Amino acid sequence: MIGFGSFGMAVNIAIFVASAAAIAYAGVKLSHIADELADRTGLGEIIAGAVFVGASTSLPGAITSVTTAYQGVPELAIGNALGGLTAQTMFIAVADVFYRRANLEHAAATPVGVTQGILLISLLTVALIASTVPELSVAGVHPASYVLPVGYGLGLLLLRSVHQNDLWKATVTHATPEETSDPSESDEDRSNTRLWSLFALFAAITAVAGYLIGQTSIALVELTGVSSTLFGTTFTAIANSLPELVTAVAAVRIGAVNLAVGDIIGGNAFEVLFLSLADFVSPGSIYVAMTPQDQATALFAMLMVAVILLGMLKREKQGLFNIGFESVGVFVLYVLSVIMLLV
Repeated sequence: MIGFGSFGMAVNIAIFVASAAAIAYAGVKLSHIADELADRTGLGEIIAGAVFVGASTSLPGAITSVTTAYQGVPELAIGNALGGLTAQTMFIAVADVFYRRANLEHAAATPVGVTQGILLISLLTVALIASTVPELSVAGVHPASYVLPVGYGLGLLLLRSVHQNDLWKATVTHATPEETSDPSESDEDRSNTRLWSLFALFAAITAVAGYLIGQTSIALVELTGVSSTLFGTTFTAIANSLPELVTAVAAVRIGAVNLAVGDIIGGNAFEVLFLSLADFVSPGSIYVAMTPQDQATALFAMLMVAVILLGMLKREKQGLFNIGFESVGVFVLYVLSVIMLLV
């Protein structure tokens, strides 16, 4: 395997930035194509649709966490996974700044959104519990790595039930927009074969870029002396999360508020599975390798999601700085989570 550290600081930074740009561009394209394929094939009407679209948009982050864990750098793998959760939740607050009609959490409050947030918190709780108990192993893998995907699957069943039964719903107000399904322009003239070809192309681009992000992150940690946890939780995680930021801002600009909030919270629930994937290839238990800083980052992610959920329940129409109190709180919590890594 190529040792990127031999390329020097400037080259690694250039590769890192170029890879992040590739992820931002190809990741957004991949998300739109995955949504269109799910709709055309009927996949979007069943549980597999959530897995298909979620896996597509999370591909670069998954590649980064898996490859760095395999190379014996669990700190980067964990930091990338957990830092992605805090960064992407913060992106909801960024999207709120661009949505001027009302507070985003007021407009995007849905039973499914609340359920997704609870699922995310539940999965993170499993990972945190695994990090605090003695090292266990079933067929060479920590039991939590089996529990997480099973829990995610059960969560999808619950989400389908909540969506179909419609036992309660958020009251529609003048500030609640008519939902737009997708910020991308669907091209009905494109054949399924062409869509699958484009999907494969952009998936390959994001996969390669995710690999390069992981390798340059390892090299930059060595060259700069910055801790793997700090670098992975901030720079690596944000680079892999750029498609979610671009998609969320684009979505709120056309009024697709449920897409902006739901895709991030729902995608975050899928990204907890990065820990499970990394554990399968890591030389040792990924959970045992979690540091107190990693545990704190996970707790910050849970707290940030809880604040978003409180905002959905309170449904404040206008708040501080013309954004919701929850968005201000999420910004503050994200800054505190980064400061925590520096001390």
